[in-house]
Formats: sequence, C-alpha cells, structure tokens
Amino acid sequence: MRKFSRRGLLGTAALAITLSLGLGGGTTSAQAESVLRVNMHSDLKIVDPIWTTAYMSRNYGYMVYDTLFGMNSKGEIKMQMVESMEVSDDGKLYDFKLRSGMTFHDGAPVTGDDVVASLTRWGAKDAMGQLLMTFVTDMTGSDGDGFQIKLSKPTGLVVQALGKPSSNVPFIMPASVAATPPGDQITDYTGSGPFVFLEDEWKPGDKAEFAKFEAYKPRSEPNDGLAGGKVVHVDKVVWKVIRDAQTKMNALSKGEIDVIESPSHDLLPLMEADENIKLVDLNPFGNQYTFRPNALHPPFNNPKVLEALLYAFNQEDFVQSTVGSDKYYKLCKAMFICGTPLASEAGFEDKFESNYAKARELIAESGYDGTPVLIMHPTDLAILGNLVPVAKQHMEAIGLNVEMVAMDWQTLVGRRNKRELPADGGWNAFITSWNSVDNASPLSTPMLNAACDKALFGWPCNDKIQELRMEFANEADASKHLAIVEKIQMEASKNPTHIHLGQWYSPAAMGANISGAPVSPVVAFWGYKKDE
Repeated sequence: MRKFSRRGLLGTAALAITLSLGLGGGTTSAQAESVLRVNMHSDLKIVDPIWTTAYMSRNYGYMVYDTLFGMNSKGEIKMQMVESMEVSDDGKLYDFKLRSGMTFHDGAPVTGDDVVASLTRWGAKDAMGQLLMTFVTDMTGSDGDGFQIKLSKPTGLVVQALGKPSSNVPFIMPASVAATPPGDQITDYTGSGPFVFLEDEWKPGDKAEFAKFEAYKPRSEPNDGLAGGKVVHVDKVVWKVIRDAQTKMNALSKGEIDVIESPSHDLLPLMEADENIKLVDLNPFGNQYTFRPNALHPPFNNPKVLEALLYAFNQEDFVQSTVGSDKYYKLCKAMFICGTPLASEAGFEDKFESNYAKARELIAESGYDGTPVLIMHPTDLAILGNLVPVAKQHMEAIGLNVEMVAMDWQTLVGRRNKRELPADGGWNAFITSWNSVDNASPLSTPMLNAACDKALFGWPCNDKIQELRMEFANEADASKHLAIVEKIQMEASKNPTHIHLGQWYSPAAMGANISGAPVSPVVAFWGYKKDE
C-alpha cells in the first residue's frame, strides 16, 4: 500500500521538471527550450475530465492521463496502456495485462487497482460507461499489472467503451484520486500521460502550461491518431487565451503563437493566403451542433414544447450564422451523423423546416403559459456565439418567451450542472457542439442517455429510449443496428432529449514551421514538431 501523499509528490515532480527545463528563472536551458504555444477554443477552468464532458477538460485529460485503448485515424480501436487481452470462450471474462514500465508522474507504477478504481468512477458518470456497467458483475485488479472484468452475459461493449475517444473518456488515474466521488471534482492532478500539468503556472483566463513527462513510455509502434506511440518532441506546451479572432490570426502570422485549434471561419480565406500559416484538417469526422433542453423545469418538461422546436428550427439558419460557407457544413437530419452506417432520417423527415404553423399548434396543445425560457448564451466562442440568437428568433416566432443570459463558456459549463429553477441560478436550455465521433452511435451519444438523475445535465427521463439503447447494446448482429436506430429516432422525434442542428467542419491553423500533428477527432499534442 502506498503511504505517501500523491499531491505532495506531484508538487516535487513538477518542481523538478520546471528546474530541468529552466523555467525557474535560469536562462541557459530556457534558451534551448522548445515551446509550443497554442490558442485553444476556450479557457481551461475545470481539470477533472470525468466530472464534466467539457472538451477543454477532455483535451486536458489527454495531456495528463493515458487510456487503456485508443482510436486510430481510421476509427479502429487499438490497445494503448493494455499489452494483452484474453477473452473467455463464453465471452463473459476479460483478462487484461498492462504494459510494463508505466508510471504516474509521482513515480508510482500504474497497477490494475488504479485501472479498476478509474473505471468505476468513469462508469458512474459516462453514458456509455453506465451501459457497460449494467453488464459488469465484478472488476478486480491487483497491485501488479493485471485486471479482470467479469460480465453477466457477452457484449461487444467492452473494448468499444474502454476505447471511446471523447467525453467522457475512461482516463486512468491513481486509485487514490479515482476514489473521489463522481459528483465531486478531483484536487490531485497526478497522471501517467505524456505531459505533466504545471499547476503553479495555471492562470485561468490567461494560460495553462504542460511540461513533457520525461519518464513517459510510449508504445513502440508509430503514432496513429489517439493510438500508437505518443512521442513528445517539445519540452513544453502552453495554452494561451486570446479571445479576439483577428488578434489570434495576427499572432499566428507573426509567430507569437504556433497553433489555433478552432480558427474563425470568416478568417479562413485570409489564412489560406498567408504564407506563414497553413490550414490542416485534423478531424475529418467533423462536429454536430446540439440544442440541449432542461427536462426538470417548465416549459421543457413538456415533450410537446420540444417537439414544436423540431418543427420550428431549420439547420441551415444555425450553420450559416456561424460557419457561413457550405464548404464547412452539412445539413443532416440523421441523428447519428450523415455518412455513417447508422445514418437515417427516420422520424425527422418533416422536421427542421421552420414549419411555424405546426409548431404553434403543438405549443397551443402543450398549454404553455408564457413561462420565460432562459437560454445560456456563451459570448466568448465564435463557433457557438451566434447560435442562441438564431434559436431565440425561431422560438419567439412560435410564441415562446425567451431570455438570453450572456456568459463565458466556462461559466456555462459550471452552471449547466445546477438543477435549481432558472430564476434561482439554473437554466432552461443551451446550445453546444459535439465531436461527431461522440454522436455516431446511440450508445456513445451523451445527450441521448435518458436515465433521469443518472443522465447528463438536462436530466431527461425516457424508459423507452433506455430500453432501445439496451437492445442496441445486446444486438451482436451489426446488420440489425440500423433498424434499432430508426426506432430510437421515432421515439426521440416525439420525446426529444436534445435537438441536432447540423454538422460542421473546421481545419486547425498552424504556423508553416509546425508539423507532425496527429489526425484525430480530439486535439492532441504529441507528435508536433517545431522548426525554429
């Protein structure tokens, strides 16, 4: 049993790394230091990627933690921390062995006990994890490199869930950290990933800094997306907050920053013409806009009001307001992403066409009494900022009383977890964006989870949707999945858990001297090389 304080050792480890990089005030090593300066899509304020689904926290997670499996650029799940896996003949016992030599940032070895504790916490929060846990009868680890998962019956969920690439990701934490209740945020940031979070350098609203973890042991095979060897070529990564889109572009052109994760679409033509900038498509899967209602409070505790929005909204207005060029968006009535095997318009054929007459009929049938609808409006993200005014216009056109409340994205991320009435600090709705890999299946789509209090913020309750998700999970024949998806969509078109508002795409912008960025639906900073 470990007797030391991880938090104390983390501070010591971070100090040692800081001194070795010359960040403690020395000049000689600092001059030789290679620093990748990145403008991310938002500020980092929450550093618990299990407590929240926020992508900034997920991105932080990939810096600091490692995963059992990883998705490559083809969408295939490959072993990452896992060295070998054996499955019993009846499909009910999975026996895993971890790669040797993996350590946490404090020097402690990664063990099976750490894995089990991490999966237990993740499985209580994540939509796909919750489904997996309905099959799990026992998970056992050891202070060595093995762990087992026992199932009540066979399912294809195990590897798919453990290798899911986006929120919430089953990151592996020390057992003592993973013992934190899922509803509480962790306070110890010890990981085993390729970077160490420099907590003392973290200044929310300004920057977050990460140092290369020298003891990290990458896999031997070449990197491919979130799989393979996570080789770090820079000494340090700095996430720098710059809010103005033009200022970001100017800084990139001058070499003051090296990467813009999510450049403003209206500036892409100027960037294309700048010889100091290159645009790189790192996420061919794209993204999907999503309107999320709060099912706890009026008026969205009434399905007819939500069904009315399906008729009132049209996707083109939303994507035009933010993306503009059809080069970077796709109108798509399929809930589970156009271009995938599960794409279908079932249930939504007559929706998303701004049929205000039909929408007003449903509002009248609902008995809506003029209750104000409070929509949280993020003002600091270009890719989201224009969406709420579009929603407000459509909602007011069918008779809803709408109030936009402006805030920055990280404030919204905190507020969306509140269950109080809107007048008491809660909310009725907000609009966000999900990576398409998150929404490509009824098992992984976070906002489809309709398990009431166990569901994601918004807390929808729908037994039929939950039964159909379980039917999908139990069906081993992939040729039958589309029929189940269509049944899910028929139910969701009458009792929506969320509303999908179109697919969109965006290249990353980086300096002409930057290379090696992984092609992945998740931004990751191993592989990057910087020519001075």
